[in-house]
Order: sequence, then C-alpha cells, then structure tokens
Amino acid sequence: MQRIHSPNEEDTKDVEAKRDWVRNHFEADARHKYETLEGKLQLLDTILSNEWIKPAETLKLQCLGITFGDALAQKLGMHWVAVEDEYGRDPALRFENSSVLSFPLTAISKRIERGESVNVNVLFSAACEMLLEARQDEA
Repeated sequence: MQRIHSPNEEDTKDVEAKRDWVRNHFEADARHKYETLEGKLQLLDTILSNEWIKPAETLKLQCLGITFGDALAQKLGMHWVAVEDEYGRDPALRFENSSVLSFPLTAISKRIERGESVNVNVLFSAACEMLLEARQDEA
C-alpha cells in the first residue's frame, strides 16, 4: 500500500543533490538557465545527446530524472512528494488534491538502461499529455 508524505529533510537533501549535479553542468554564470523550462529540457538533451552518462551510471541517470521532474512540475503545476511502499521511499510528483502521481526519477534511466535513445522533448510532451489526461479522468 502506498503512503504519500510531504518530503522530509532527507528526501529534500537527496533531491536537491541530484538537481545540483545536473544544474552544475551549466557554467557558474549560466546556472540561472536551470530556472526556465527550456533551460532544463535543453540541458537534459545536451547531456543525453553527447552521451556524457553511460547506461550503467544509474545514479547519474536518476539525477536527470529529477530535472525531468522539475520540468514537469514547472509546466504542469505539480509538486514533489515522497511515496512510501513495501519497496521503499521514492520522490514523486503529484497534482494538488489529486491521486495522480508521476515517478520521474527513473523516467530516463530505465530507457537508457534498456538501450533506448531518449528524445527529451518527445518524452516530455508525452508525459505531460498522459498526466493531464489522468488528472482529467480523475475529475
């Protein structure tokens, strides 16, 4: 059974560390670009297109998942929560007052680990569409 919580201090530190790893790919004077939706998506695309991360580097790929989640949250107005079940505790996104959840942490890593190429913009558009449909179906 899933239990949804507000992120605790440890959750927040973990997500922020993953976010920082990605954001720090920008030069110091350009890190403000991470604040924009386009900046996040472009950075993800650059990292993946240049193959800066190997398929076996799961933690780094999950860092990309946090940035992907930040982009979804920014575009759709979702917020980070922690979801706990019998397998552990993971960051997720949720619409306010909704049961619709998204688990972006592995959205990129599971595809790369399977040997798939990831088009960030296509994946992002598909995720937005799916989440908006799920939210509408719930209403």
